[in-house]
Amino acid sequence: MCDSGLGGRVAIVTGCGSGIGRATAGLLASKEAFVVGVDLNEEDGSLAVQSICRNGGRAVFVCGDVSVANTCQRAAECARVNGGGLDILVNNAGIIRRTNVVDTPEDEWDRVIAVNLKSVFLMSKCAIPLMRERGGGAIVNISSGWGIVGGAKAASYCASKGAVVVLTKAMAIDHGPENIRVNCICPGDTDTPMLRHEAAQLGLAEADFLMKAANRPLRRMGRPEDVANAVYYLVTDASAFVTGTTLVVDGGGLAG
Repeated sequence: MCDSGLGGRVAIVTGCGSGIGRATAGLLASKEAFVVGVDLNEEDGSLAVQSICRNGGRAVFVCGDVSVANTCQRAAECARVNGGGLDILVNNAGIIRRTNVVDTPEDEWDRVIAVNLKSVFLMSKCAIPLMRERGGGAIVNISSGWGIVGGAKAASYCASKGAVVVLTKAMAIDHGPENIRVNCICPGDTDTPMLRHEAAQLGLAEADFLMKAANRPLRRMGRPEDVANAVYYLVTDASAFVTGTTLVVDGGGLAG
């Protein structure tokens, strides 16, 4: 199948400053999409967008917290004003806290749910009206393998990511008649700053932690580019009849 790219399409990518978000924003821009990158970290987000522009892509940066409605509204307005509308939304922003239920402070629980789940609701709420105006669109929500199976000492994270999986299905049902496809990706352990930060939260040696993360059939951790490539498939016409699905990108980690 010929890859016709994304010329003329406008995309919002949340959590664009590092890891999966940065790789995804860069890939979509390289395929000629106009990218609105959103991140709470102004330095990382700005650098990511500057890198896209240096490489010949088109992108702008919106700094803000996507668990707050105003940030999501500003991102959508930026897409409308600078790109003429919106075709693609990648809800990637996320955080993790490695604690069980008993040891999780209430404010920490609320923060994880807000960033990982509420942001998907808020950003989609702002994006879908713009997609309706374009006659359709594609939303990709980044969940986790721990959104399908549970994991130790990650109660708030597992709860939030499991909710994203089912929210994806509900959105696909509601908005399919509007030609808006909604899909979900569940990455396994992927070599990102967030994964490395988990080792510190657990008080483990980073090298040992990463070695364990690579213990899967393909014998390596995921790379941000692995997930970005899956996102690209789900926002192109190659997946035109795919909606409401959960695509696991984990090197076989959940295979058995």
